[in-house]
Amino acid sequence: MSANRLTASFKDAYHGVKFVFKHERNFRIQIFLAILTVIIGYFLGLKAYEWILVILLSALVLILELINTAMEKFLDVLKPRMHHFVAVIKDIMAAAVLLASIGAAGIALIIFVPKLIEYFRG
Repeated sequence: MSANRLTASFKDAYHGVKFVFKHERNFRIQIFLAILTVIIGYFLGLKAYEWILVILLSALVLILELINTAMEKFLDVLKPRMHHFVAVIKDIMAAAVLLASIGAAGIALIIFVPKLIEYFRG
């Protein structure tokens, strides 16, 4: 792969993230929560394995939201010619994001609550 094509690939990816950030409220909320999690994790002094979990789960939720948005846009193109399964597919994709978000929140609670309790007890 040439340097020009590699640069173009990064620009394409940037435009994709920019589009989703601009048009999808949930993606903006998820970005905010990921940043907030990193800030709180920094102040609480997460261990390496805790950082790995936080970063992986944050990335998973964001990636699933990107895939969900891509699938929705693709299905919107087909929708006039398709039947009710378009709505079912969109619901399934949204469920995938929701389950990943719930799992990430649960693991965040397991990691952060004991550290917050310890922090506030002094």
